[in-house]
Amino acid sequence: MPDLNKNTAGRLELIRHSVSHVMAQAVTRLFPGAKVAIGPSIENGFYYDFLLPRAISSEDLPVIEEEMKRIIESKQDFVRIEIPKEEALRRFSDEPFKIELINELSDDEVISVYENRGTGAGPAGSSEHSTGHSDDCLWADLCRGPHVNNTREIHSGAFKLQNIAGAYWRGDEKRPMLTRIYGTAWENPKDLKAYLAFLEEIEKRDHRRVGKELDLYSTHEEAGAGLIYWHPNGGRMRVAVEDFWRSAHYRNGYEILYTPHLGKSWLWETSGHLGFYRAGMYSPMEIDNQDYIIKPMNCPFHIMIYKSKQRSYRDLPLRWAELGTVYRYERSGVLHGLLRVRGFTQDDAHLFCTPEQMEAEILEVLRFSLWIWKAFGFKEIKAYLADKPAESVGEQSRWDAALESLRKAVETEGLAYELDKGGGAFYGPKIDLKIKDALGREWQMTTIQFDFNEPERFDMTFVDADGQHKRPYMIHRALLGSLERFFGVLIEHFGGAFPPWIAPEQAAVIPVAESFNDYAKKVLTELKRRDLFVSAELDDSRLNAKIRECQNRKIPYMLVVGQREADEGTVSIRLRDGRQLDPMKIEDFALYLEEKIKSRSLDL
Repeated sequence: MPDLNKNTAGRLELIRHSVSHVMAQAVTRLFPGAKVAIGPSIENGFYYDFLLPRAISSEDLPVIEEEMKRIIESKQDFVRIEIPKEEALRRFSDEPFKIELINELSDDEVISVYENRGTGAGPAGSSEHSTGHSDDCLWADLCRGPHVNNTREIHSGAFKLQNIAGAYWRGDEKRPMLTRIYGTAWENPKDLKAYLAFLEEIEKRDHRRVGKELDLYSTHEEAGAGLIYWHPNGGRMRVAVEDFWRSAHYRNGYEILYTPHLGKSWLWETSGHLGFYRAGMYSPMEIDNQDYIIKPMNCPFHIMIYKSKQRSYRDLPLRWAELGTVYRYERSGVLHGLLRVRGFTQDDAHLFCTPEQMEAEILEVLRFSLWIWKAFGFKEIKAYLADKPAESVGEQSRWDAALESLRKAVETEGLAYELDKGGGAFYGPKIDLKIKDALGREWQMTTIQFDFNEPERFDMTFVDADGQHKRPYMIHRALLGSLERFFGVLIEHFGGAFPPWIAPEQAAVIPVAESFNDYAKKVLTELKRRDLFVSAELDDSRLNAKIRECQNRKIPYMLVVGQREADEGTVSIRLRDGRQLDPMKIEDFALYLEEKIKSRSLDL
């Protein structure tokens, strides 16, 4: 991907916003009667929304691009003018979406318009009659700006139209469906080429594509959208990750909980979720004349376990974790493979501590989270510290103490961080950890969240050393976030080429000819006896075809066996990247692979 650090964000935004206007000008030329809506710059590109006289497809994009290049090469000026509302309504009288935006402004507000002025942009000796036209401009748009000064500042070889989508006007499904054209623009063709190569790599690593190729999981809309079906290969990976997760939590002082999948609605009425989060929860079902809800989060259940007996300061801190499957409603339009689903297993934990323990607990949970992420190969991690929003609960002194403990923990660990002003939940401040994957993309994963709300609502107490009943501090912690989303990120990070300890197939035995199938079966039996995930390629395909097939399945080790290996009791070891290891005895290779798995090595 282009090095965005060498470009000023402001300069790229100017270019992209200006290219979006050029695209709109080209579209209105090519499709007379087109109505324009809005066209902002966005991360890595731009888009513009149109109501078009006919449907368009990807085949139209090159035609629009060529028209854009003609506009750019005509060296038009971008000129900002200010006009009163009355004149804006007159100039844009043929544009219903612009009229709607103008009518929302106050009558005395000055409105800015950008005109494209120059020669050669339209038919010789004429002005183009398009959005907001006037006698001395070629094209105009209602816009706050800013833009580049002249289209000569846009390199005609540094932009590309990418795709077409539908978008409701102003995001309202009751309003007209518009045609949205997306594009990308850069300062020079070299950066564009690098960005397009980056997109190709993203496409190759897309977890939906890789998940299908490696037979990890599937979705079945006819049986329920947004729900994940884990196949045997995906199941093996989940077992490896969950076993590591559990053992790591036990070693770090956590206990594992299991809680029900549904409960009475009063649980979420008490927690406040029913009031704040109702749209994301599934409708209640009536059982024994009472409403039950399938759980969207685990915390009320953990609180019920806490309240199952009186707690003492000697019991605290309590660190309770659960791989709890929850269900939340997401609109079908935002569902996306493993990354956005309706049913997911949340990597959840709740910590209960005294005020005096708070700072040490936050530091410990942060250290634990960082250690887990590094075990999976993620080393670039940044923290976002979210403080008190405008509406909140809890005493100011608690907010101040909690925020300070979060800040100290981040600084003690030497993490880069930003302050997310007002970004905390209404019930407490939080740390969000964002990781960077192998392609440099940032993903928000871990959340460490204080909660001053639920201990009050559920009347949680502990008996302190002075014999008084006091409120415990409660900390929510989602480390991996959810297993579904985590696996989506993990698949794309490794591109499916997982380290041996996670890989669903760790080795494949490949005989050079059918006559060595019996020896291949012996190797297979010996390795499977050690609980290793090994297969044998025993069909009549040619050797190179078998190797290629195993490489496509991204199997870490290919164990090629022939006469010499059968005579010596060895295997010849080929790695999926084409490198080779020295031949090993079957037992020695088993020990080698077991050590890779035990140490959770990221290398082959």
